Amino acid sequence: MQNKKPLQKNRQKEENRKYVRIMWISYVCGLFLVFVFFLLLSSGLLGFMPTFEELENPKANLATEVYSDNGELLGYIGIQNRSNVNYQEISPNLINALIATEDVRFYEHSGIDARSLFRVLTKTVLGGNRSSGGGSTLSQQLAKNLFPREKKSTLGTIYAKLKEWVVAVKLERNYSKEEILSMYLNTVDYGSNAFGIKAASHTFFSKLPSELNVEEAAVLVGLLKAPTAYSPVRNAEASTKRRNTVLGQMAKYGYISEEEFRAKSEIPIKLKYNPQSHDEGVATYFREMLRNYMKEWCKTHYKPNGDRYDVHKDGLKIYTTINYQMQKYAEASVREHFTYLQNEFFKHTKGYRDAPFTGISREDIEKYYTQAMMDSDRYRELKREGFSDSEIRENFNTKVNMRVFSWQGDKDTVMSPWDSLRYYKFFLNTGMVSIEPQTGHIKVYVGGIDYKHFKFDNAKLGRRQVGSTFKPFVYAAAMRDSQLSPCFEIENSPVTFEEYDNWTPKNSNSKREGEMVSLKWALANSVNFISAALIKDYTTPQSVVDIARQMGITTPMQPLPSICLGTPDLSVMEMAEAMATFANKGVHKRPIFITKICDNKGMVLEVFTSKSNAALSEETAYLVLELMKGVVDSGTGGRLRYRYGLRSVIAGKTGTTDNNSDGWFIGINPRLATAVWVGGELRSIHFRSTALGQGASMALPVYGLFMQKCEKDNRLSFYKGDFDRPTSIQVDMDCSNYIQEINSNSDLSGEYEKNW
Repeated sequence: MQNKKPLQKNRQKEENRKYVRIMWISYVCGLFLVFVFFLLLSSGLLGFMPTFEELENPKANLATEVYSDNGELLGYIGIQNRSNVNYQEISPNLINALIATEDVRFYEHSGIDARSLFRVLTKTVLGGNRSSGGGSTLSQQLAKNLFPREKKSTLGTIYAKLKEWVVAVKLERNYSKEEILSMYLNTVDYGSNAFGIKAASHTFFSKLPSELNVEEAAVLVGLLKAPTAYSPVRNAEASTKRRNTVLGQMAKYGYISEEEFRAKSEIPIKLKYNPQSHDEGVATYFREMLRNYMKEWCKTHYKPNGDRYDVHKDGLKIYTTINYQMQKYAEASVREHFTYLQNEFFKHTKGYRDAPFTGISREDIEKYYTQAMMDSDRYRELKREGFSDSEIRENFNTKVNMRVFSWQGDKDTVMSPWDSLRYYKFFLNTGMVSIEPQTGHIKVYVGGIDYKHFKFDNAKLGRRQVGSTFKPFVYAAAMRDSQLSPCFEIENSPVTFEEYDNWTPKNSNSKREGEMVSLKWALANSVNFISAALIKDYTTPQSVVDIARQMGITTPMQPLPSICLGTPDLSVMEMAEAMATFANKGVHKRPIFITKICDNKGMVLEVFTSKSNAALSEETAYLVLELMKGVVDSGTGGRLRYRYGLRSVIAGKTGTTDNNSDGWFIGINPRLATAVWVGGELRSIHFRSTALGQGASMALPVYGLFMQKCEKDNRLSFYKGDFDRPTSIQVDMDCSNYIQEINSNSDLSGEYEKNW
């Protein structure tokens, strides 16, 4: 009995040792299993795990950046408005705000912050305090951004969280802290279609990330929590409160003083909002034209791994020829003039039974509307859903809430889709292109009045009758073929082409009919009789076509006498290209709109230069310019001087087609050749009054306002000198001197008739 207690004690000790052994074995096995689990997880045997190469080159949809000729960002082309910057390009204010708000011990941990995890466990999980914050470090958040969670179940979320731990540690081992910060800021969604800090800085403040001040940085860091809820555009009050929270964190951890915190908390958010979508921003039509070009370019250009480049995902950098300031001036000029012009058109067509159409049957009008319906997204969607044509038509006749374009801003209204088709037909549209003659660089590209609502590109894809703006080609061919001078005189009388059914062109007015008039006066006043006489007696239709071809016109043209009145349908781009040849001393430069393309690291992939060819002699080019200067100084383009006050040397030409369907203006400065077209979507949509519908009223004002802005901007150093006169030309350009000499000495009359 006395030995019983020691035996029990020994037995108890053995059992305790057994439990301890089991506990240690379980602990070690548990650690081993955790080690094996993370080893298998890290190696990718338990599901996807990024390799080192994938960490080095994470898949992100990097938008292509489009730059102007001075390196200013025009916009983006891509699935997401995203582009990268490195650490040196980021303001310290932004770094400080981010660390103070999201991960104050960022520089102390190696991807996982044990203190934060313990806080989450005790306060959030056990204590139920949701406001205590999360435990994810910036490295873990970056891991989630780079490789988003796929599963939504609780178990799947836990698994994804563990995977993020592993990726975070890998990131910390492979990248410096600075690289992780820049990668994080480059991958975050800030709302307003801005992905990454570069896009966000440009969207909300029109700045580079390096230029952000403290309060601006706090706004952007505040957006990280909830881009929509804290949007400074949609919810300024909530955004201000969130910004001040970030500023408070910066003060708490010593990045700014308490005085700075109080002062900056009182400052209202000052945005310079510049949303970047494909429908908005600067040069929208140009960016769409560029996007289509780049899609074709990518088909024949390959990355080092053999894959084709993708303009939407590979973050290419495209350096274009567009002048940012000129482009903005051109778009502003369109808005300014069209606000007035469209109002005049609405008043002009008010009460007119078939408005906006003129001179066509009701049946044709119905056909136009039906075709417009069938071209619409609504029609295609209903058709895909299996609706019959009668059901679709009923749908189009049902009034709905919609938002429509107006020059006072988009407006909400109630309208049937069918009525909206008619509403949009009322709007006049435009195309405008400016080219630098010496280089062929396209400096301005406006494809229409508003890309969001009117997708068709009138600058390149549209082809409309050019009217009298084609006459310089006729004069150039005649002066070249028959060596005529600007002061050479022809009788201003009707000309008949017997072999073409006795076709006889008519003048627009009877001014100086029957008199001898100089070529300079005839072009300045756009006299049809003289153009007809030139093509009949001094050159040929084929010669005119040939010279236009040499100057860049590629659209097929028939060599008929009617070409003297501008019957060909040509694009705005072609006209600007050809007219630039006159200013480049007769040398045609093929237009280019890209100077170079780089990859997302800045490596040059291709450089672009313009090809050239001799189209006409320097002397002929100069003489035609002298004729066209008369259009501005004393002819149909005179309002450029007396209304818009332009002082630059300008050679110009107005153009108006039958029924005022198309209004054109050509303006050539020694350093910039511009073509402007204005008209309705269809030729039957036009002013019924020539006073309102002529080129001098519809198109010239856009050019006048544009040049007005260019001349006043000293930053552009806009060229105001004259065209270079060839030394071989000895003829006097002032035709009044000839008249004086002839009147004083009748023997000179024969000399006057001679060619130059």
